[in-house]
Amino acid sequence: MNVALASDHRGFQAKEHVGAYLKSAGHYVIDCGCKSTESCDFPDFALRGAEAVATGECDRGVFFCGTGIGVSITANKVRGVRAALCHDELTAELSRRHNDANVLCLPADLIGTELMRRITDVWLRTEYEAGRHVRRLEKIAEYEARTHRCE
Repeated sequence: MNVALASDHRGFQAKEHVGAYLKSAGHYVIDCGCKSTESCDFPDFALRGAEAVATGECDRGVFFCGTGIGVSITANKVRGVRAALCHDELTAELSRRHNDANVLCLPADLIGTELMRRITDVWLRTEYEAGRHVRRLEKIAEYEARTHRCE
């Protein structure tokens, strides 16, 4: 699977840890930044990663910041992205099964790297179950189509 990674400075170490794990598990990783712990702005990197997912360059994305909130809000501004902030394996699984989340957002300051690795693993292997959930995602896509017009 092709996975986009993105973080700000507070999520940098977590991104490096999870990125190494993903590579060792056979995934192709595209690092959309940041590249150090030097202070930076999360939208610059979350938007780059979200665009990689939205355009199909990457199958999914895993993004990090201190709380996970900033990268989640940012990623969800990109048409076609369904970013989910997860704190445990259950929310990760449900974000895939029910919402077909294509971007996982993790709080680097709030959970440890081992838990992040487990959450990412569950999230990547969980399939979307479709069924009754399809109509809900269709409503979101319809809204995006009405409100995100090219000029």
